[in-house]
Amino acid sequence: MKKDKIIYWATTGIIGVMMLFSAFQYVSNPQIKAAFVHLGFPGYFRVELAIAKIVGVLILLIPAIPRVIKEWGYAGFGIVFISAAIAHYNSGDAVSMVVMPLVFLVVLLLSHLYFSKLQQVKL
Repeated sequence: MKKDKIIYWATTGIIGVMMLFSAFQYVSNPQIKAAFVHLGFPGYFRVELAIAKIVGVLILLIPAIPRVIKEWGYAGFGIVFISAAIAHYNSGDAVSMVVMPLVFLVVLLLSHLYFSKLQQVKL
């Protein structure tokens, strides 16, 4: 049980830090703005995605949020990671740019797996 909690909070913390860092970069870093142009996305999408990431992190990290809402948070981040990998692949970016979102997808899946394990214990 204790091991499960540690794995859950470690993986969820990694996702949270990564998403907050990227959200901050989306609104403050001109290189990221250029990267969104390179990927073919409109400027407003970068801001929307930054806001969605902040909301998603809050959903995953606040324990009082209901399970069904957390499931939507996990689904949203899953879509973000898969879409990022596809966008980088289709733009001809380096393999590392395609693989990195998939690595974070695995971390997200581990977080979700241990979230589900911990929820089953509560029942």
